[in-house]
Amino acid sequence: MKKFSKEEKLNFIIALIFIAIGASLRLVTHAPNFTPIATIALFGGVYFSRRVAIILPVLAMIFSDLFIGFYDPRLMIAVYGSFILCVGIGFWLKRNKKWYTIAGGAIASSVSFFIITNFVVWAFSSWYPKSFFGIIQCYTMALPFLRNTLAGDVFYAAVFFGAYELARALVRNKVGVKKTAGA
Repeated sequence: MKKFSKEEKLNFIIALIFIAIGASLRLVTHAPNFTPIATIALFGGVYFSRRVAIILPVLAMIFSDLFIGFYDPRLMIAVYGSFILCVGIGFWLKRNKKWYTIAGGAIASSVSFFIITNFVVWAFSSWYPKSFFGIIQCYTMALPFLRNTLAGDVFYAAVFFGAYELARALVRNKVGVKKTAGA
């Protein structure tokens, strides 16, 4: 049986916490699209392995969709796929991690989710005419959701990335103090 390092155990616990946070915050009353799923995907891409990063948002979505209810499979593929794209943005951020690239990544996650999911709504639902004006109407009607998505993604990115980096700095400082005190 493989023995896991302290870091692997800690990452596993953090991943479980993120899945629980993501699923539970979709279940409580909130503004439409003001959820942490895209930020969890982004965070996973920055701090976890590829496999774990992809699993995080997918499991959070599946667990919460068990309670909320599943919907049109084409839209579900677009929604879940959009979150996996957020993981990809996180992979890029891993090599370019600054506060402004994280903010930009959160915004890019929101915009890509908006573009992809609303295109699928236009393409596969009967809500909008299949014309240039129909797709414009679809995106126009979805603008309030984009506002909430942007607000949620930027908010959760500040909280999750900020808390994680603060905790890392505190641990480094505490470890550094112990090493110098014993020298």
